[in-house]
Amino acid sequence: MTVQVFGHKSPDTDSTGSPLIWAWYMSEIKGTPAEAKLLGEPNTEANFLLKRWNLTKPDIISDVEAGAPCVIVDTNNPAELPAAINEADVQAIIDHHALIGGIKTKGPIDITIRPLACTATIMVDLMGADAAKMPEAMKGAALTCILSDTLEFRSPTTTPHDREVAEKLASDLGIDIPSYAAEMFAAKSDVSSFSDAELLRMDSKEYEVEGTKFRVSVLETTSPATVLDRKDSLMETMKSVASEDGVDQVLLFVVDILNEQSTLLVPNDLVKSVAAASFGADASGDMLVLPGVVSRKKQIIPNLKL
Repeated sequence: MTVQVFGHKSPDTDSTGSPLIWAWYMSEIKGTPAEAKLLGEPNTEANFLLKRWNLTKPDIISDVEAGAPCVIVDTNNPAELPAAINEADVQAIIDHHALIGGIKTKGPIDITIRPLACTATIMVDLMGADAAKMPEAMKGAALTCILSDTLEFRSPTTTPHDREVAEKLASDLGIDIPSYAAEMFAAKSDVSSFSDAELLRMDSKEYEVEGTKFRVSVLETTSPATVLDRKDSLMETMKSVASEDGVDQVLLFVVDILNEQSTLLVPNDLVKSVAAASFGADASGDMLVLPGVVSRKKQIIPNLKL
């Protein structure tokens, strides 16, 4: 059977590019038929990756069949995976997030979780000498993933190794990193065609704090005003999104890539108390600027308190 390779729901650039990279590696280098899949519509930057490198968008799946062989990348959290994931035949996990637990497998599997900024960096390492065999499209996908997850090396998640791998890929491709990253971030910042609900779910993860369930949404942009101009309707839409998704509150952080800060929308007292407990900040209005906060994985999720 063909192995399905997929990342998390609400796929960002890494969860779109990394399944393509690993499916190529399994199929072309290891001789194991594999196909990349998505667990939702990719965001604007991920769509830029597909178009820029002439890659076919993977099929979107809503669940997995019992016994279906699969490889999970860019997550190990059952809440971000198909409902029937524990009925599938999970054969490997490649990730760079904290270990959550809850995935049950049919037998021993390969697990690689490393403290790097991007899944694609780990994949290049795992390929070893075979990484040199990657076609331009796969190298381009890997570079895009790394620059996305590191915010062009601005994010505190960035390691020297992520930068080293990205610079080697860029050199192989003849790409100037600042110019290419600017193209990527411009694509990410164009959210004009998305509804408020789509924006709130576009790059989001569910997280529970002391029994309170949050959808933690991040919008990374070089044009924060474009999103913040919609703050009133976004805050109103948070209510329906929270209700539909079975969470208590949506937290939206608008990350200003260039100025390396984020703005948290503060629609009610719950979010105001979260801001105070988590970041030591007093939200006097409906927006709170958090200087230096750009990473959900390293700066937002670990600090959330009530």
